[in-house]
Amino acid sequence: MSTPADRRTDATTAAAPDADDRRAVTGKRRIAFAAWTDEPGMPGLLVLLRSLALADPAVCEDFLVLHPGLPDSAFDAARRLHPRLVPRSAESRLDVFRETGHDTVVALGPGMVVLGSLLPLLALRTGVAAVPQPGPGGTRTVRDGGLLVIQRQDVTDALLDALAAGGEDAVDRALTEAGLLEPLASRYEVPAGRPYDDTPVPGSTVVLHFGEDPAPGTPAREALERHEMDDEEFRAAYCALPGPKHPELLLHLALPFPEGRRAPVDLVRQVAEVHRQQGRYEEAVALLTPAVADRPDLPRCHETLGISLMALSRYEEAEAHLLLATVSPDFAARAYGQLARLAWLLGREQDAHAYAREGLDADPTDGNCRAWYARTSPAPAVSHEAASGTAREQLAHVALFADGQENAGDKVLPEAVRMCFGPDTGPARWHERSVHRLVDETGLEELNARRGIVVGGGGLFLPDTAPNGNSGWQWNIPDDVLARITAPLAVFAVGYNVFDGQRYRRERFAASLRALVGKSAFFGLRNQGSVDRVRELLPQELRDRVRYQPCPTTVARHLDPGLDDDRDDGTDRDDTVLINCAYDRAGLRFGHDYGHFLAETAAAVRAVGERAEVRYAAHMPTDEKFVHDLRREHGIALPVEPLYLFSNDRIRELYRRTRLVIGARGHAAMIPFGCGTPIISLVSHPKLAYFLTDVERPEWGVSVHERSLGARLAERAAVVLDDHGAAVADVHGRQEHLWSVTRANLAELRGLFGLPDPFAGRRAPHVPGPRTAEPAPGLHLPDIQPK
Repeated sequence: MSTPADRRTDATTAAAPDADDRRAVTGKRRIAFAAWTDEPGMPGLLVLLRSLALADPAVCEDFLVLHPGLPDSAFDAARRLHPRLVPRSAESRLDVFRETGHDTVVALGPGMVVLGSLLPLLALRTGVAAVPQPGPGGTRTVRDGGLLVIQRQDVTDALLDALAAGGEDAVDRALTEAGLLEPLASRYEVPAGRPYDDTPVPGSTVVLHFGEDPAPGTPAREALERHEMDDEEFRAAYCALPGPKHPELLLHLALPFPEGRRAPVDLVRQVAEVHRQQGRYEEAVALLTPAVADRPDLPRCHETLGISLMALSRYEEAEAHLLLATVSPDFAARAYGQLARLAWLLGREQDAHAYAREGLDADPTDGNCRAWYARTSPAPAVSHEAASGTAREQLAHVALFADGQENAGDKVLPEAVRMCFGPDTGPARWHERSVHRLVDETGLEELNARRGIVVGGGGLFLPDTAPNGNSGWQWNIPDDVLARITAPLAVFAVGYNVFDGQRYRRERFAASLRALVGKSAFFGLRNQGSVDRVRELLPQELRDRVRYQPCPTTVARHLDPGLDDDRDDGTDRDDTVLINCAYDRAGLRFGHDYGHFLAETAAAVRAVGERAEVRYAAHMPTDEKFVHDLRREHGIALPVEPLYLFSNDRIRELYRRTRLVIGARGHAAMIPFGCGTPIISLVSHPKLAYFLTDVERPEWGVSVHERSLGARLAERAAVVLDDHGAAVADVHGRQEHLWSVTRANLAELRGLFGLPDPFAGRRAPHVPGPRTAEPAPGLHLPDIQPK
């Protein structure tokens, strides 16, 4: 059992120490709750923490406890209730206005009980919000010790000086004079003083504020007493709540399970599912294995256990448990879809096809089984001409190969990689192997038979896309098999694709990475940010082997003669602007800011729409959520270009002919840029900012969390559209450096693989010097005030 000391944390580790933190790159807001208390107020703090968890079970932000210098042991009871408690010495409650390392602070107090959801408060973006209270002469004031939602961006030195001089009484005056006070509805702070003792607590109440203890037996006192419980009662009450729960809070309150009695099997499955989703597959297996022993009647548990075992590359055990999950009609199709994937990973195409067919028999509408059925259907016979290349003439290509209605960027990318090595990108010159399929003895034999192996490109350094226990990233190759590769090995334009705030186990990945770098004759990553991140995980002697190799989609004009038109001044283009959004891991992308993002982009679409036709470029079917949300919430309908249905040539042509692309996907920036089209990146992932830094144009990116996102997008789009020829020329100039680096790397790789130069006779790239001696502006510029 963990002890309070085990759970102790400080401000630097409170926000998930095993999570990737790149807020400085993405601009993602850091949010905290806060409360000031002394020793007599500690029981009230415990009530507040319990009520917050029970009212908002899916919310778990840092909780700052400001105190006048209490010993650390004073917070042991509070730590048992919240996994991200951050005690901090403070002179008074007003220290919530000072720098805490957070962008938004919701100030509560130990005299409060939370009865409803505070989620709307976490979405606020401006000023200091509070519930105005009646004052003398009809004035409206801020309640002493009342709820505040503070945006640190708006707290000025003058405001801090005024608060320091006047204390709590000066809060209202200082906020009013500064024009910062944002009124909240009265339900966010309902007083429960003696004049209201016999009054029922309104059902709409979100926060009940006790000025003093209410009389026994009153409705307000009953609301307070409901949250005066011991730890075991509180944990049981939280775990029994219906609906989604925050994974970190659930693990903190559910574990360890009480000794001496068996935990409810559904709770065990929920906890195991959290472990699985956060990449702790061993813990998920350890929990579920005893829970399902001699219990074939638990299909959901067997499904979760089977998926977790598959992520550990324990394929035989995984298959057994997934088969047990198929006995339930409710889960059969899902389980058969996983079984089809498992069989395909192991190279058992016929079994995969049969499993997919079983899944469709169970549920003809299941999209996953339908995709696996199509993927594993017998391929048409390859012509003699296409199959005429011998193994020694081929390069093996290990990559993510999209098919069907999958990511358009993942369709374009593998072809772009091959175009770097010559115009023939077909099976005569390339042996294709999916990065996700297990490299067994047969696979190793096939790879070693080729003249060389190219791994990439794309964001393959990602732990939770097709997880495996062999490498900890997307290439499913055990270390001992990697060590027996004899063909020259090149890692080409791979990206470190971990999301801001994403948790992953670094140990297996780091060990596999060391082996991979040591084995590779060439190791090139697609942006300098990835180079830096990967070097952090390597020993000193291997770091210099990691180099920069831009994504080949960014130099498409130089790879495809049909796109290489230096006369392009932007006039021979469609009068359109394309916009794109991404929704994979939406919580990590947007945090609590999706509503803000949607409203701001709606304003930008209206502004840009006055200059050009705005259309939507969907790289995947799920991308179309943006179009539906924009129409439902803001009444704007956009025509959709379904790129996931297009050929590679048609995707490139669409991006080449538009005037501007505003995109949230990495390849919604890199592909149009490679075709010579100006871009604006909606930065929700570090990789977009990394790319813009590489081309020395960080001002082409705007964080999705930016307060003035709409104004900044409209302003940047106007600059591009007003002088489009200059914008296109700027893109062409930025490409020159990327092409120069690529040409130098390809010269080395041609020697490695014994290949001719497919670009012999092409003009030598001109590499421009630094654009300016001035530092380039970053993502976080002063706000643009709307006119």
